[in-house]
Order: sequence, then structure tokens, then C-alpha cells
Amino acid sequence: MKTTTTIIFSFLLFFGAFAQNGIIKGVLVDDANDPVIYSNIALYNADKTLLIKVETSDEKGAFQFSNITPGTYSLNASYIGFADVDKTDLNVLENETLDLGSIAFAAKGIELETAIVTAQRAMVEVKPDKTVFNVEGTINSAGDNGLGLLRKAPGVLVDNNNNVVVLGRAGVLFYVDGKRLPLSGDDLTAYLENIPAEQIDRIDIITSPGAKYEAEGNAGIIDIILKKQKALGYNGRINTNYTQGRRTRANANVSGNYRNDKLNFFGSAGLFSAGRWNRMDFTNFQNELRLEESNVINNQGLTPSFRIGTDFFLNEKHTIGFIVTGSFSEEDSDISNEILLTQAITPTVIDSVLFSESMVNSVRDQNTYNLNYLFREKDMSINVDLDYGKYVNDAFFTQPNEYFSDLNRTTALSSETITMETPVDINIGTAKIDFEKEMFGGKVGLGSKYSDVRTENTFLFSNKINGDLVQNNLRSNQFDYSEKVVAGYLSYARKLSDKWSMTSGLRVEQTNSKGELMAFTPDLQQPPVEQNYINYFPSGGLTYQHKPNKVFSLNYGRRINRPDYNVLNPFRTQISELTFEKGNETLQPEIVSNVELSYLYNFRYNFKLAYSYTTDQITRLIGPDDSDPRASFISWDNLAEQKIYNFNVSAPFTVSPKWSMFVNAGASYIDNQADYTNEGGGIVDVQAFSYNIFQQSTFELGKGYKGEISGWWSGPGVWGGVFKYDESYSLNLGIQKKFNKLNIKISAQDITFQSGWSGVSEFNGLVGEGRGNWDSRTVGLSLGYDFGNTKLKGSRKRKTGIEEESKRVSSGDE
Repeated sequence: MKTTTTIIFSFLLFFGAFAQNGIIKGVLVDDANDPVIYSNIALYNADKTLLIKVETSDEKGAFQFSNITPGTYSLNASYIGFADVDKTDLNVLENETLDLGSIAFAAKGIELETAIVTAQRAMVEVKPDKTVFNVEGTINSAGDNGLGLLRKAPGVLVDNNNNVVVLGRAGVLFYVDGKRLPLSGDDLTAYLENIPAEQIDRIDIITSPGAKYEAEGNAGIIDIILKKQKALGYNGRINTNYTQGRRTRANANVSGNYRNDKLNFFGSAGLFSAGRWNRMDFTNFQNELRLEESNVINNQGLTPSFRIGTDFFLNEKHTIGFIVTGSFSEEDSDISNEILLTQAITPTVIDSVLFSESMVNSVRDQNTYNLNYLFREKDMSINVDLDYGKYVNDAFFTQPNEYFSDLNRTTALSSETITMETPVDINIGTAKIDFEKEMFGGKVGLGSKYSDVRTENTFLFSNKINGDLVQNNLRSNQFDYSEKVVAGYLSYARKLSDKWSMTSGLRVEQTNSKGELMAFTPDLQQPPVEQNYINYFPSGGLTYQHKPNKVFSLNYGRRINRPDYNVLNPFRTQISELTFEKGNETLQPEIVSNVELSYLYNFRYNFKLAYSYTTDQITRLIGPDDSDPRASFISWDNLAEQKIYNFNVSAPFTVSPKWSMFVNAGASYIDNQADYTNEGGGIVDVQAFSYNIFQQSTFELGKGYKGEISGWWSGPGVWGGVFKYDESYSLNLGIQKKFNKLNIKISAQDITFQSGWSGVSEFNGLVGEGRGNWDSRTVGLSLGYDFGNTKLKGSRKRKTGIEEESKRVSSGDE
């Protein structure tokens, strides 16, 4: 099966790379022979029943369609205020350029009384400052969720602990609609898994953010933009989805929008029912023992959610708006854990078997509130955002641990039942203001932000004695963490010449954090850990436009990744009686310097070379327990340094008028270094070369049908500090049929069931082999129905002003 998948990938890549295609180009001018810039040019097949490509004219009015399969085509150029221009019977020959010369628009003074505008975005758009993954551009998004979509996003990897890696770098900062998401670890995973793909418009992957963005996030920012219409009138969509794997997932969502010249009201509500399955197996060798561990996790949860907001267009310069979101989820989990203990030299002779069947009930209640204001005129804008979020998570674990003398678990040796209650209360408030003005021959940006994050974590550990639960104060505690960040930035961007342009910026952040452990036993009380520091984050870039379709860019940025409450709490969390997790209250923030050199060819093909150097890299380590030779613990520490070299290529192709393809390929070399021998630990000296390929092919099948084949291949690499993982891949199929306003999608995900993980780690005397899988092989059905009377009214100037204001304020674009 692995060979078959390799052949499919090679087949698609071969034809995409070596198709011998032609070029269509021209220049758009108005009736005064001046260039018409940013006009839309659409290329169709000969009878205009199939859209091939869409391009826009540049600053000189020029446009070009490259990699066009030989054949006959039609072209349409449009710009509001001018009559459309149509060109037919355009014959494209192999390896030849068809130059249409100057194409003149004729003036057309009209009012757009009722016009419905539709456009099909490319699945992936590569822009100078970010990569945009348009979720609606892929059929195989049906039935998926936020985390699953990230596994398919170009240049993004998700490891076995659901950590997200971009361009080989860990430490991504997540946003939703331009607002920072203050979650991490399991809380972040649960949040992403509870966002149905049908609610997501696009995912912006920003690898080199400027000074305007928060400096948090070593690998940059991933911004999940939820759906919202921008057209006038009322409109909406009803979505339902059913997905079947080992467990069943289903969701229903309705969204609506009403917009006129004075306001834009939007909202959505959904219900998501999710069943999940996950299996992880480990073989650990430590202290002359061999431990064979198996974990099977089954979850079932229900999540209702809502989102509501309004923009008030006070006039063409002033807009004020608000957004309120909320979700409530409850999930029950069954975790089956079995550990077979033997001597390493006699693995067939059983010492004992530890078995536990844990039950977990988790409740998450999350609400966010945003108030925003925008002032915009020709050369200046001011934006103010006030945000408050409250995230309440509570979980109750019941874990019976039983020891047996045989594999069939017929003879019990001992048993103990424990419970853990872990409420977490997160409150985050932010206020920020951004000012931009065209001056000094370019654009000056100035802004400030204040954020206050307060987290209360309670850990109540109890033993079941004679049928009663007795709280164990030696194992219980409360850990509170607060973090205040005051930031200011200054940025400047301008063109240096016709071909050269530059960006520069400096962001300054002062951080005051306090981690306070409140033990229930005085002997275990520890003094608070307080940190106060100022960091400077310069950023800059140079862009050289050799030709209109050949652009070189060099970018530099310095960023930070601060430890959060999940990795700071020093008390031991019990995963099983022989597996523990422990935070590190002395963790230091990690600092990274990123350099990226990119080349954009023909506005479509992007080549990027990146280098990243990190000091005090926060990493996850697994080692033997000091007190119990059978046990292992998961801890967090700072690596001395990490170096990452990465090369990435993104390329869309038109193989034929009915076959379009997108390919993203990347390769990374990672070098991790650390020495913990003075602390009684081990040495980290790990190097790994990794590569990954993502491919998506879309086929126009006729009569409203569209097919899709997508997949990814990830080569071996390293997660965290010491875990070296093996290769894995996934192959997905999908088909879509549109019936006017009804859209039907059917998808099959991970049909070869090879997207799981496996690998080995070695640290401080513990050698572990691991492998795992989740419920990734599924079949899904999605139904979407659009309704409303969407229309555009008014002059081009008025429409553009409203759209720009709404895009800036409500979507939360930074």
C-alpha cells in the first residue's frame, strides 16, 4: 500500500512539473490609454463553461497566465465603472506566448442595482507576508475540524502530542479572527477539535510577523478566520455533516448575515457531537526493566456554540462594532491502560501486570467579548480593540489501578483507586490601539497593547479508602499564574525605488509574571516565582522586484515564547500509577531569531529558505523516575540551543483545463543541544533531517461534479527535544456536486490508515519506543444550503469603503 501511495504522488507531481504549457499575456488600459491596475481577468475554456484561472493586473496594467495547456480559450476582463471586455477563440500553442497587446476598457456609467458576485478562490494563496489556506477551496474539509485541517495545511505539521510545527519550528501562537487564543496543551487541542470545518473560512499562516503583531510565538502566527459574508442584503447558510470512522461525528450549523449601508449584523449557531478514538503503545527500557504499555482512549462529547456581532457604519470614516462568542462542551472519556512489567533480559517472564480503566468527565465553558472602533480616511487609520475572554475548564478523573500476576488478569496482587479533580479558570483582558499614516515617503505605524492573563489551577488528588474518598494533601495543590505584558511598537515601510522596497519595525515588551504554588501541606510550600524583564524585538525586510513577476524578499524577526501554566506547575500529575507528568516552575522564556529568504515567481510559485536559532528552547523530555525504578515521568526544561534550516516550495499547476493541482514541499534539518548533567539529568545531542510533501488535485468532472485527491507525506524527524519519529502519510478522496444553492460533499479520509506515528526516544537512561493512531480513517457526508437575497448597491467608492472597514474591524485582521 505504501508503494501504491508513492506511485500516486509521483504520478501527480511528474505531470504537474513537466507539462509543456503556453502563456497568455496583455496590458489593460482605459479610454485615456492609462493602465487599469488590479483589474480581474478570468480565463475560461472555449465555451465559457469552465473557469481555468483568475489573475489581476499589476501597477502597469499588465497581466499574464502561465502554464496554460495548449487549446482554445476565452477571456473576460472586468473593472467596476467599465464595460467588460471579452476575448474569444484564443489559441494557445505548446511552449509559445500569446500576446494580446493593449486591451482597452470603455467607460460605463451605471449603478449596480442588483448584482450577484461569485468567485472561486484558490485553495492556497501565497502572499508576501503569509500563506492563506482557503478551507472552502477543498472538498476534503467535509466533516473535519480545526485541528484536522491544520494537518492538511501547507508547511504545517502536527506531532503525536498535537503540537503544531511550521517550517520545522514549534511554538505557534494561535489567533481566531485576529484575536489571540490564550489556550495551550490539551485545552488548545480540545478547542480546535470542537471547531467544525464548515465554520472556518480560511487559515492564515504568518511565518514572519512584523512589529504590529505580538512577539509571542517562535514559529509565527496561525490565524483561523471564521465565515462571515460581506455582501449587501441578507444571506445565510445551513450546514450538516455526518462522519463515520471507528466513532461517529456529526454537526449542524446555521449562519446568517444582514448588511446595508448603515450596519452589518452577523451570527452563527452550531451543535457538534464528536466521538473519538486514540491508541498509543510504548515499550520502555529503564533500570534493567522492560515495560510494555498500551493505551486505548474513547471519547464522546457534545458542544453547542454561538457567535454574534454587529458593525455600525457611522459614516465613511467611522465604524464601531462588537463580537460575542461562546461555547459549552461536555465530554466523557474512557481510558484503558495496561503495562506489562518484565526484566529486560527475560522479556517473556512476567513480573506483574498493571491495569487501569479510567473514567474522565470534562466540562469546558468558554466566552469572549470584543468591542472595536475604526477611523479611516485616505492616508490614515486608527483602530482600537478591547477584548475580554473567560475560559473555565473542569475535569474529574476516576482511576482504579490493579496489579495482576498474569497476562490474563486472573490473579490480583493489589489494587488502589484514586481520583483527580482539576478545575482551571482563565481570565484574559487586552486593550490595544494601532495608528497608521502615510508620511515621510512611506507608511508609519505606531501602536500599543496591554494584556493581563490570570490563571487559577486547582489540583485535588484523593485516595479511595474503604469506599470513601479521602483527599491527599501531599499530592494536592493550587497553582496560580498571572502574566502582564505592556507593549509598544513603531514600524515604517516605503518604496526605495521602482524595484526596491523595505519594511522595518521595533517592538518593545515588558513582561511581569508570577507563578504561585499554594500547597495544602506547609512543608511543601514554595516561594512564588516572579519574573520581570524587558525584551526588544526588531524586524525588517527588503523586497526586490526584478520584474513584475519575479520578486525576491529577505525578512528578519526576533520573537519570544513564554512558558504557560500547563508547563510551570511543579506538582506531579498521574497519568497512570507508573507514568507521571511534572511541570517546571523555573522555566525561562525562549528567544528565537528567524531569517527568511523567499522568491515569488509569476505571482504564484514561492520558494523559501529559512534559518532559525533558538536559545532556551522549551522542550518536553521523558526520563526515569528518581524514586520508583519502574516509573517514568514527563518533564519540561530549556534546551541550551536549537538550530533549524528549512527549505519550502509552494506551487500551483494547471495540468489541463479540467485538472488543477497544488503542491507544497519542505525539508528541514534540526539540531538540538543541551547538557543537564549538573542537575542530575542527561545530555541532549540530537540531529535530524525531515521532509514533507502536501499535494491536492482537483478535477472538473462535468455536470456540476468536482473530484479531489489530496494527501501528505511526512519523512522522519524529531519532536520536542529527543523523540525521533518515523515517516507517515495520508491519502484522501472527495467528490462534490452543486445543485444551484445546495452543495453536497462526500469524502474519504486517510484511506490507507497510515497517518499515525511511531518513533524512539533516549534520554537519561530511558530508551522508549512508541507508536500511535487515531480515528483518522473516515467517510463523511456534508450538505450545505445557501439562502438570501445577496446584492451590491451604490457606487464603487461607497462599496469599497464599507468592505474595507468591515474587513479590518470585524474579521480582526492585524
